[in-house]
Amino acid sequence: MAKNEYTEARARANKKWDDKNKDRIRYINARSAARSFIRNKSTLDDLQELKALIAQRETDLKTQP
Repeated sequence: MAKNEYTEARARANKKWDDKNKDRIRYINARSAARSFIRNKSTLDDLQELKALIAQRETDLKTQP
């Protein structure tokens, strides 16, 4: 049996969940890409810019009603 081989029922269940949770999948993929960029490709300038963006986003979220 192959490593990632699923039963037909499991494959249908996974597809059903994926279809119902498209926004969650996009969120997880974007978060993963951001983390990967920070860990593997970012420069010092990138990190400094990201810190400023994160600080601004934190301020925005804290002031939302």
